[in-house]
Amino acid sequence: MTKPPGSKTKATVWVVEKGQARTRLDYLTTEEPLEIRLIPSQKTVAVTMRTPGADFELAAGFLYGEGVISCKKDIQRMSYCVDDSVDGEQRYNIVNVELRDGLIPDLQPLERHFYTNSACGVCGKASLEALHLRGCSVIPLGLKVTPDIIYSLPDKLRAAQGIFAATGGLHAAATFDAQGQLLNLREDVGRHNALDKLIGTAFLSDELPLNNQIVMVSGRSSFEILQKSTTAGVPIVCSVSAPSSLAVSIAKEFGITLIGFLRGERFNVYTGWERINPV
Repeated sequence: MTKPPGSKTKATVWVVEKGQARTRLDYLTTEEPLEIRLIPSQKTVAVTMRTPGADFELAAGFLYGEGVISCKKDIQRMSYCVDDSVDGEQRYNIVNVELRDGLIPDLQPLERHFYTNSACGVCGKASLEALHLRGCSVIPLGLKVTPDIIYSLPDKLRAAQGIFAATGGLHAAATFDAQGQLLNLREDVGRHNALDKLIGTAFLSDELPLNNQIVMVSGRSSFEILQKSTTAGVPIVCSVSAPSSLAVSIAKEFGITLIGFLRGERFNVYTGWERINPV
């Protein structure tokens, strides 16, 4: 692959409208696999389908969210793989993450053993315990916001989605400050990847934890969304759709204000009502 894949891909489509058909050029959201490898072990720890762009941030955010790394210094270097068998061709779908000397990462969380822990079967209890064992603590109350600020977030999220505007086919995750001002946004075909990119950007910029910021995601709030938000210290998580039961359990356990069905001038607060200031 001589150049990195773009976030958009051209396609010719048939448009049928009022019984008439015509062709036109359209754009699709690019979906490509990304393999994350640890160096020097050459061990592949993840393969995810993603929208190309911010790949290093995605890798860093994923590894941080899974507890493989804990600080920026744990990463010595990141690079795309070079295929020596094809004249040194750059392989933009493989990211090598070289860890600092002496770091032996705990890869057990990546194997998801806690989902089938023999002590409790397939349940959420072990998932919560795993986050506690990693050192995650209850997020301080601190940040409080008014409903008007929450109401404003979806429109700001959508307005900033450049790739979505062109393709109509991908998710976004964004951070906002206490006044509802957009701080950062990342897009991806997968909502978990979008959040990994967002947290990875903060991780590589030494801006964690995000104790005074709001995270807004498109789609629903799942276990993975709340797991990643917990490790990043996010106090308020908003989504346009419903949360899962385990997402609510994690939010309650770690003191996160979880907001769902945020549409127009309406939203549901599932946990952490004390951060909403209804003036």
